[in-house]
Amino acid sequence: MNWGNGIILVFVAFVAVMATMVTICMKQDDLHLVTENYYEEEIKYQEHIDKVTNSQHSAKNALSFDPQSKVLTLNLPVGAQGELHLFRPSDARMDRKIAVDIQNAAANTVNLKSLQSGYWKVKLNWEEKGQGFFEEQKIDL
Repeated sequence: MNWGNGIILVFVAFVAVMATMVTICMKQDDLHLVTENYYEEEIKYQEHIDKVTNSQHSAKNALSFDPQSKVLTLNLPVGAQGELHLFRPSDARMDRKIAVDIQNAAANTVNLKSLQSGYWKVKLNWEEKGQGFFEEQKIDL
């Protein structure tokens, strides 16, 4: 084999590997974006920043997680309303959204035993006396 044939063989092998990689990438259909409405949510980001600031100025944390019993406690006052988003970064199909309406101070826990084990982000978005709040916590089940 001479140099010319070796160089052609290397180029052909390179093109074959690149074509294989492109084919594999194009056949993937289970791509999950973090959010479907990315641009709409980007516009609302200042409102989100205000909610986070309000939460940081409050005296207590709204979320507390007990890893032993897999129970999430919402430390919210009676009358608070909002949404609890259980966010799984690795698979959007596992995400859960739960409406929060604190009517009784004793009933403010969420059992997370039914969720698949792994890394989760818990996002709590609520309103209290007309003021918005947001808190996020990373948990490992």
